[in-house]
Formats: sequence, C-alpha cells, structure tokens
Amino acid sequence: MPYTLTQLAADIRETLQSGSGRPAKETICELVSRALTDRAFVAEHLDERAPGANPREVLYEDPDLGFCICGHVYGGPANGAPHDHGSSWAIYGQAVGVTEMTDWRVVRQGAGAEPTLVEPVRTYAMHPGDARLYDMGDVHSPRREAPVKLIRIEGKNLDHVTRSNIKAA
Repeated sequence: MPYTLTQLAADIRETLQSGSGRPAKETICELVSRALTDRAFVAEHLDERAPGANPREVLYEDPDLGFCICGHVYGGPANGAPHDHGSSWAIYGQAVGVTEMTDWRVVRQGAGAEPTLVEPVRTYAMHPGDARLYDMGDVHSPRREAPVKLIRIEGKNLDHVTRSNIKAA
C-alpha cells in the first residue's frame, strides 16, 4: 500500500504530539525513510522543476504544530555553505541521487556582525532511503555533484526563521 503525503503528515503530527525531543525526531527519520522508499510517493511529490525555479517546495505545513514537509529537486551540482536552521531543526531524506554531507563544529562563537566560525568534523554520503536529523544548532553543509531529489522536514517553516551567520574557519 502506498505511503501518502497525508499519512506521512498524520504520522509526524502524532509523533510530535507524543514528544518533541530527539527520540521523537529520530522516529520521524524512520517515517521519512519509509516515504523515500515508496516509488509512488517520490514520483508524485518530487517532480522535475523548471529551469531557474526554486528547488524547494512546501508540500505540507501543519496548521497547529508548524512543521513542514518540503520537496527539494536539484537539477545539477550544488555546493551548500555551512549552516544551521536557527531556532528550528530539520530532517534531510535522500530520495534520488547522492548528497555528500559534512558536519561542522563551532570553533568560535560569533556575536553581532562577527560570524560563527566552524571547521569540518566528518563527511559522509546520503543515499536513497537515508534520513538524518540536524537538530537545533547542528551545523552541516550539503554537496551534490549530479541531480538529486530529497524530502526535508522542517520543525517550522524556514522561510520565517533567521539563520545564524556561519563561515568556515
């Protein structure tokens, strides 16, 4: 039986209503992995984007809890800078292709206009079906050499979240 967007949203909602800590977010990773391995889900929600279109599309935003399910479709290489998600968390789930992720650690906390400086800790590949939590304050960066598709769950809509000023040391 296919896993639908409606069911994924309901399962995430139920999980977050029972707790908002790391164990709940890790359960959401399992739910995302289930969606990522459902070919019908991926085909329906991760359509190709028109050239120049925003690769991120909000597929669902919960009216009460505020979490979002977003579809990301990148048509070519992309190299993201180190970042966190400010006052939110995010779960990245790889549907198609491979994303090289790097985790970073803070070496100097920024203040005011001074950026927070970070250095890389480890780099790993995310393959189809992989889902990973980046909790509040977790600094990471994605790199994609070829087209990829992914699902990202945002604790709250990142369109409305101020991100930290982070630079590689």
